[in-house]
Amino acid sequence: MKKKSEKTGLVFFPAFDWAISPTHPEREERLLYTRDQLFEEGIMDLPQIVQYQPRLAELKDIARVHFCVPDIEAQAGEAHRIAAGGALVLADAFMTGKIKNGFALIRPPGHHAMRVVHGNRGFCNINNEPVMVEYLRQKYGLQRIAIVDTDVHHGDGTQDIYWHDPDVLFISFHQDGRTLYPGSGFADETGGPLAQGTTLNVPLPPGTTDEGILFVLDNLVLPVLEEFQPEIVVNSAGQDNHYTDPLANMSFSARGYARLNEKLAPDIAVLEGGYSVETALPYVNMGIIMAMAGIDYSNLYEPDYKEEYSKENPARLKQLAETVQRLNYVFSRRQELVAAARKKADSFFRKSRYISYDTDQIHEQQTETLINCPDCPGYLLIESEAVGARQGDAKIFCVSIPLRSCRRCRREALDLYAKTRRQPYEPYHYLYLQDRPADVYLQYDYITKKERAY
Repeated sequence: MKKKSEKTGLVFFPAFDWAISPTHPEREERLLYTRDQLFEEGIMDLPQIVQYQPRLAELKDIARVHFCVPDIEAQAGEAHRIAAGGALVLADAFMTGKIKNGFALIRPPGHHAMRVVHGNRGFCNINNEPVMVEYLRQKYGLQRIAIVDTDVHHGDGTQDIYWHDPDVLFISFHQDGRTLYPGSGFADETGGPLAQGTTLNVPLPPGTTDEGILFVLDNLVLPVLEEFQPEIVVNSAGQDNHYTDPLANMSFSARGYARLNEKLAPDIAVLEGGYSVETALPYVNMGIIMAMAGIDYSNLYEPDYKEEYSKENPARLKQLAETVQRLNYVFSRRQELVAAARKKADSFFRKSRYISYDTDQIHEQQTETLINCPDCPGYLLIESEAVGARQGDAKIFCVSIPLRSCRRCRREALDLYAKTRRQPYEPYHYLYLQDRPADVYLQYDYITKKERAY
């Protein structure tokens, strides 16, 4: 990596031609008010700010992360590919030393999009941060990466993608899943058997303020990052913890977000949620940009802001302290927990689950099998069947080989894909191979008998 400049890179992509519906909370105005305020305040004219134009992400960039049904084009429209491409533009600028950090203000968001994609869930089809992470790993050889998700909703899609990856630390703090979509992200969700302790979730009680969230940052997130030593830190920068957001019940402020960003010091931030279009987003985005660019934000505040909004309830603070203590303990024992899992007699770990696509009304039943290995993170097999998809019901089988796979696991996984492909009957609609060590991604259609390489 070259020596960095002192500039903060920005990408704006409001996605004018993409909307779930004209009045949906996830609409282009989310970024337009921010853009207007930044220009009015003259932020874009400052020498430490440089703006980049997004580009179209390649199909292969998406195939590194997702199994899209029936194919990538069906799930990733032009707006999705440009949003993901905007993050890739900043990744390149950061890695080549053109910027010291960057903020991708893009939509559609992505952190609810899981490894398998049958449709839109939580306003998300394609997960922008993992697309960027896998691009960084393949192009620049990075291995250890941290993603800190500060959206009010649990980043269940990002968690799913990196659940079995010990080299990607995923930390999410969000409103308690018992009170908010997607109903997950509890403290006992700490990673797969061979990656335990590299997923950390902090469910925040409704009403948590600046003081509470910054307590979690100071006493869990920053110490864990210091020990994990990632090569790059990515902020999945949701802004719906704000006290005016209509879809949640939290009490974070714009200055709180700026302070969070200053302390976290992410290399790249990527916009996720945040639906208080006029009263929060322009101020929060302004605060994050100012913090990243080293601009004084002490006078930044919302017109209706009151200092008491930042004060934390002692009972909530006590609850947060208990959660932080528990997660620090899990993280400190992660190697011991993984070693114990490897020693189990089981040759594989299996779990089945139901996944709901709230936006598209799709119902998915999925079985995931991780092959246990003493030498690597193992390889992953996914069997998925969905009902209600616009493209029709689909049953698929996926083989995923991790980047740090051992030779034996990779050979077994490739043999299994080839064997399944040769079946004389049609057990599935589609068969997928994700071979990250070779950067090769295949999809086989049992109906047409054709194989496609991305």
